[in-house]
Amino acid sequence: MIEALADFHFIRAAWLLFLIPVFAVWWLIRPRSELSTQIPDGIAPHLAKALEVGDRNKRKMNPVDVVMAIAVLITLAAAGPTWSRAPNPLIADTAPLVIALKVTESMEGTDLPPSRLERAKYKITDLINTRSGARTALIAYAGSPHRVAPLTEDANILRPLLEGLTPAVMPLKGDAAADALALAQDILGDAETPGAILFVLDDIDPSQVQAMNSEVADLLFLTMLPEGERLVQLDALSSATVVPFSTGDQDVTRLNRSIHNAYVDALDEEDQLDWQDQGWILAWPAALLSLLWFRRGWVIRWAFLLFCITHPSGPARAEGWKDWFLTPDQQGQIAMNQKRFSDAADLFQDPYHQGYAMLKAGRYPEAAEVFSSLNTPEAAFAEGMARIRNREYRPAIAAFETALERRPDWPEAQHNLEVATAILEYVETTREQSDTGEEAGIGADDTVFDNEDARGQDTTVQAQTEAAQPMSADQWISAIDTDMQDFLRNRFLLENQVQSQ
Repeated sequence: MIEALADFHFIRAAWLLFLIPVFAVWWLIRPRSELSTQIPDGIAPHLAKALEVGDRNKRKMNPVDVVMAIAVLITLAAAGPTWSRAPNPLIADTAPLVIALKVTESMEGTDLPPSRLERAKYKITDLINTRSGARTALIAYAGSPHRVAPLTEDANILRPLLEGLTPAVMPLKGDAAADALALAQDILGDAETPGAILFVLDDIDPSQVQAMNSEVADLLFLTMLPEGERLVQLDALSSATVVPFSTGDQDVTRLNRSIHNAYVDALDEEDQLDWQDQGWILAWPAALLSLLWFRRGWVIRWAFLLFCITHPSGPARAEGWKDWFLTPDQQGQIAMNQKRFSDAADLFQDPYHQGYAMLKAGRYPEAAEVFSSLNTPEAAFAEGMARIRNREYRPAIAAFETALERRPDWPEAQHNLEVATAILEYVETTREQSDTGEEAGIGADDTVFDNEDARGQDTTVQAQTEAAQPMSADQWISAIDTDMQDFLRNRFLLENQVQSQ
């Protein structure tokens, strides 16, 4: 609350000058109380007092006072009061998070069954699921850090990559937590909004703690140790938040709260984002005050009211009154805040906001169509995300390539391009092996069967058993773990060789 008051200001402060004529007109036309206290000529004062009705000192509210209050509220709303930043429409309205997972042999300990590493993967998955599509990046580190996934809000991309992480894919043994922190800071440096860094580990080398003991804001640790055990090395990090492992969801809840609080505090310091106009809030008290015109004894333009009743402007709508006070984009933002993503997509007129709402609502083909009409790298990137969620891998690859053409040095687009290409290659390879052909929406080439050798020969056709049924698309994606380990192992080895040169 104190931070919000400190950030309070008006976006269009020049509108406040309109308050001067408002108060001037109110002062000139409001009734003067002394006029009503004058005693008519020819009546004694004590008789005039007896003839008065009601309490002379009781000052009733006049219609002009209500008009003045409404005018003040409308003026303040037009000035644009604000106390918080508006999130980017192409990213989630929560903090981006970089997760650094320690992938070493010690993480394979079984004191947290089935293992510390597997329980860490469960916790990371739970955290991603509770963040409502917020952007998350993943780093794996042992003797060297490696970026597994850039900032993305697609949990379907993160899950197979996360499952493919084992100590066998790491090129070097050791503990490079400080280097992982530097890599995480580089990833957050490319984000449009401030974020947090989360380390998921079971131990840390004291030398790494000394290297990390700097003024790093929003640094969190989830310690994968049995309940009751502490990682005392982290006590040297005064600015870090350490969350111990719990068998329930208390640790995930606490992490979410810490990430959100850090996001709110840091967002106000981000100069690249616009301030969020909160003037629409003042429309509600202004509308309530306008209802006082229907009080008994107040002036009502009955002719105007009769005209409105007998000449309706159009079909009556229950939500039509909102158009008097809120723009379609403001109504769409309210629907987004209430998690009514499909309604928000129908309300938004801004294409970026509309496309993002369609993504959140699961209307991927429509979102891809909206983003494809925009000529920005962010729009091409968002189109690729929509295509890959709709399992249109070839169009997704084309969209990510377009994003890289418009912004060549974009690691997130490059990584998503590699992931989409790897998934497409795996799907095509699996289909060739199972002779299933192509399904609509997958984007693989048609499979042509060569039956020349079988001509003229007797053939026995047997019905497929249940075990021989072709795999569904979900099974193809879930079966990618083995190939994903090979993909990560080769990529990490290549990265390590490049860094050592």
